[in-house]
Amino acid sequence: MENKQQSNGEMKENKVMKKKVNWSGSLIVASLTGAFGSSFLYGYNLSVVNAPAVYIKKFYNETWERRYGFSVDESTLTLLWSITVSIFAIGGLVGAVIVTPIVKFFGRKCTLLLNNVFAVAAALLMSLSLLVGSFEMLILGRIIMGVDAGISLSALPMYLSEISPKEIRGSLGQVTAIFICIGVFTGQVLGLPEIFGQESRWPYLFGAIIVPSLIQVMILPFLPESPRYLLLEKHNTSKAEKAFQTFLGKDDVSHEIEEVLAESRVQRNTKLVSILQLLRTRAVRWQVITVVVTMGCYQLCGLNAIWYYTNSIFSEAGINHETIPYVTLSTGAVETVAAVFSGLVIERLGRRPLLIGGFGLMVAFFAVLTVSLTLQKTVHWLPYLSIFCILAIIASFCIGPGGIPFVLTGEFFQQSQRPAAFMIAGTVNWLSNFAVGLLFPFIQSGLQTYCFLVFAAICFAGATYLFFVLPETKNKTFNEISEAFAKRNKVSLEMQQMNHYPGERKSSAEQESNFTSSVDNGETKKGIV
Repeated sequence: MENKQQSNGEMKENKVMKKKVNWSGSLIVASLTGAFGSSFLYGYNLSVVNAPAVYIKKFYNETWERRYGFSVDESTLTLLWSITVSIFAIGGLVGAVIVTPIVKFFGRKCTLLLNNVFAVAAALLMSLSLLVGSFEMLILGRIIMGVDAGISLSALPMYLSEISPKEIRGSLGQVTAIFICIGVFTGQVLGLPEIFGQESRWPYLFGAIIVPSLIQVMILPFLPESPRYLLLEKHNTSKAEKAFQTFLGKDDVSHEIEEVLAESRVQRNTKLVSILQLLRTRAVRWQVITVVVTMGCYQLCGLNAIWYYTNSIFSEAGINHETIPYVTLSTGAVETVAAVFSGLVIERLGRRPLLIGGFGLMVAFFAVLTVSLTLQKTVHWLPYLSIFCILAIIASFCIGPGGIPFVLTGEFFQQSQRPAAFMIAGTVNWLSNFAVGLLFPFIQSGLQTYCFLVFAAICFAGATYLFFVLPETKNKTFNEISEAFAKRNKVSLEMQQMNHYPGERKSSAEQESNFTSSVDNGETKKGIV
């Protein structure tokens, strides 16, 4: 009876604690500022090259003719343009590879700040390329901007996952995806003819990149570093406590610090693991596989194909050619609304339903779109069904597959494993991005409208895998998520705790002793150890 009452009391206490979790001002400012100077720029640079494409190609041709005395042939011009677009992904891959040592040495927040050097350098190169008469500057700027994106898409989700309480970790993590969508939409708006979508103004589209970077540089330094990074990697308990207090908006953070220290005791030490160590660690095998699958499907699910067909489908529907750029804004708007919706409901519905449901809906709408595109010349209203399917596919992507992979990568792994995990996720992300850009023209050429069936199959495979493998991570600590994977990884919980570090290990007693002394030195007075 006593046990039952005690259990009920604990449940009530947990419910009260969940209700008390709120978004502090510092948490909101940190997430918005971090995302505006990071994932926003990634989304912006995905769409910004579309509107001025004709003018940039003309600039390439004029530059070539001025240098060599003759016009560039069509195949060379196409190659130069393809390099300009796709080299962004190569830069992203470089950024994803180098991010691990940077976040370890400088920390999460400082990495985001230093990353602005790449953004500003890229903006200057691209915006001044027309004035200088060098298309090489534009291409170099694209690859540097890719490096910026590769770093930010790993460092930002890492930072957000480490500063947020577990009760709102999913919602805060979705800020990354929301700002990618806002960036895409902003690129579409600024590319309109009335703004910067003109022959004399297109360099301003690239110069605008400086604005988010400057805003981030002005605001982010006044916000704390990740408290988990400060506590587990820098062993600075005093600063970690202050960071928790700032982000959580309360004075007593003893529970949060104890939770992090408990994770550290499980890990035995806080030495960062390498990618090779992570891949060899049996206790996280299925977490790594799941990250690879979700990140691969994120890029290979066919959204790029949708952008390719959008203008032709709008044209088939009878929309005037001059009006199409304005109608295309609806795709960016749908993206943004769907991403915001996902951020609002992710902590209620969970990660599994949104991710699996998003891929499932994409399968259904891809199938309908294939039929409507194949038959649209025979039935006059089918182009409108195609438009609906395009918007529905974009919305389905953004409610789950568009942002949750970044959230899961931050949730699956312990502190010491996280940088290596994000490096693997980023590498898969950018290699898949490059593969789509390289192979899609051939797939489209060979299969025509049936190319969407390929993407439907990828989405179906991804949804099936996640249905059988992915546990729900909502409101769970990092240790609880590790426990959920323990059975599938065929390791006992005790073995899993021992296997977090295949290399150097400290004894449990020595580890606890070290942290107890670090807490005492850090002047944490709440009796948390």
